[in-house]
Amino acid sequence: MFNFENTYSALSTKLFSKVLPTPVTEPSLVCWNEDLANKLGLDHTAYNKQTLANLFSGNQQFENSIPIAQAYAGHQFGHFNILGDGRTILLGEHVKDNNRFDIQLKGSGPTPYSRRGDGRGTLSSMLREYLMSEAIYSLGIATSRSLTVVETKEIIQRQRTEHSAILTRVNSSHLRVGTFEYARYLDDEQVLSELLNYAIKRHYPTLLAKENPALAFVETVMNQQIDLIVDWMRVGFIHGVMNTDNCTISGETIDYGPCAFMNAYDPKTVFSSIDTQGRYAFGNQPAIVQWNMSCLAGALLPLIHEKESVAIDLAQQLLNKFPELFKAKYETMLSHKLGFEKADQSIVTFAKTFLNFLATHKLDYTNAFLALENEKLIDALHLNEDFNHWRKKLNELRNEHKVDEDAAHDLMQKNNPSFIPRNHLVEEALNEASFKKDMTLFNELLAILKRPYERSEFNSKYQTAPSNFDSGYQTFCGT
Repeated sequence: MFNFENTYSALSTKLFSKVLPTPVTEPSLVCWNEDLANKLGLDHTAYNKQTLANLFSGNQQFENSIPIAQAYAGHQFGHFNILGDGRTILLGEHVKDNNRFDIQLKGSGPTPYSRRGDGRGTLSSMLREYLMSEAIYSLGIATSRSLTVVETKEIIQRQRTEHSAILTRVNSSHLRVGTFEYARYLDDEQVLSELLNYAIKRHYPTLLAKENPALAFVETVMNQQIDLIVDWMRVGFIHGVMNTDNCTISGETIDYGPCAFMNAYDPKTVFSSIDTQGRYAFGNQPAIVQWNMSCLAGALLPLIHEKESVAIDLAQQLLNKFPELFKAKYETMLSHKLGFEKADQSIVTFAKTFLNFLATHKLDYTNAFLALENEKLIDALHLNEDFNHWRKKLNELRNEHKVDEDAAHDLMQKNNPSFIPRNHLVEEALNEASFKKDMTLFNELLAILKRPYERSEFNSKYQTAPSNFDSGYQTFCGT
């Protein structure tokens, strides 16, 4: 089925451990992502459903697979830890049309990096990642994707008692900032250099011709991460645990544990049960990415320059560019949400005062931008007269800039989703699927989230949140 290669396992054995998935009891296929399977060119027609369940649970091994658990470190809530794949196993790299994809089983049993964990995941947590990653993908945001979810008859205990499950995760790679932190921790410059060369060849081969490939690599990853965070903030997504081990070199979203979407606009919004200080709140995400990039630069200092003082100076000069780079991309994004192709001070001022208005009145972030686009939604959303004032001011601003109305609406439609994974709907769908074994709501919600920018008649079921639902709402990492 897969066209496997295993280039990562050809690197230093200090960077991984060979390990087989732990067999499970009575695996059954719950989700199969036909769209992703087609993009990967997978021919699964020769396999029956039970064989697929055996393969994607790890009970049966794929041909040419060399299963490994990757080692990495990470700053978790600011504290350095030695980590690694504690419940995920990389089966290999599927190659399709010269594109390389990591195929990874998540929840496939303990590894040498499990740190006393059971290496398993709950059915609800795996279904959450499947649902959320597909939603983020459909929103046009860089992300890992989910190919399958396989349920087992094994019972595990997390917040509740439920069946375990294994998710098949697909990503361009699982290289993280934490991977480089681990290589630096080993205090072996040869391993660090080998890892950097591998990452550059795999993701950014043109950097090999740069005068300082290590510094160029940090700059490229930094720009990729800025693009990612700006996209998250465009749609109100909160990752929830943006540690350096969850910050990918490819600039893709990874690890959908305590993630959620913001309803009422508030930059301080936090849903993660373990983020008690708000480190990874919605509005803090840019600063956290800058901090993560400083960790990447710090790990690569020996390769940036042989003299540490020079390396630090070069890295600091680069990192100092972050605020302005982010500001430019963030303000352009806000302008697009308002229907302007380019940002200028008057547009940015309007956008920021509008966001303050939303925060003051606790208005829905997604729906407020829809109401600016469509006057009929002002009444449907029960917005007050003040909102008409903002829509009028926006139209005046467009007239000042001589913006074509159709072009403005087209730009807004491309940047403002109609549908996001509303927290109450996600929880309801996961409860029905995990505890009542009824996938109806899950599949209905998934179908809606696959067309997030579609403009149709207002649907209050999918486009509004119950008042006060988010008060005290918590998400969990699933480990």
